[in-house]
Amino acid sequence: MAIDTLRRAAHFVALCLAQALVFNHVHLFGYATVLLYVYFVVIFPRSYPRWAILLWSFALGLSVDMFTNTPGMAAAALTLVGFLQPYLLELFLPRDAAENIKSSVSALGFTRFLTLASILVFVHCLVFFTIESFGFFNWLEWLLTIGGTTLLTLVLLITIETVRR
Repeated sequence: MAIDTLRRAAHFVALCLAQALVFNHVHLFGYATVLLYVYFVVIFPRSYPRWAILLWSFALGLSVDMFTNTPGMAAAALTLVGFLQPYLLELFLPRDAAENIKSSVSALGFTRFLTLASILVFVHCLVFFTIESFGFFNWLEWLLTIGGTTLLTLVLLITIETVRR
């Protein structure tokens, strides 16, 4: 258990620093920004306590907010994703799946993992950019930002997941 916590803490620090130092400075076509820290919440295993998922999600979102000057936006969006992840993971797992199965391409299969990750990343982007705009003044730009960021984040997330196997 201690090794798992240390590994999770290392992922936490690595994703937070990568987001703050690299990915926040990359904006493709003025709309798409990689929000890779969502990957941290996507890969929680089935047996992980729900309260701990919420706590880790909020802490990572708050850390990203502090480093990227987005007051509360990442924390709110990532906490919602952390709340939804266990319920959505149950929908995509086979009925006879082990209790300690991890959310990954090798455990779920490519299609199921891609669908799960797509839903979670889309929800995160939707909430994050809705809070950012706090109104639909330019709704076309809002839609392009959500779509572009979701697509770019998913491409990088799937790339990391296939390399990780």
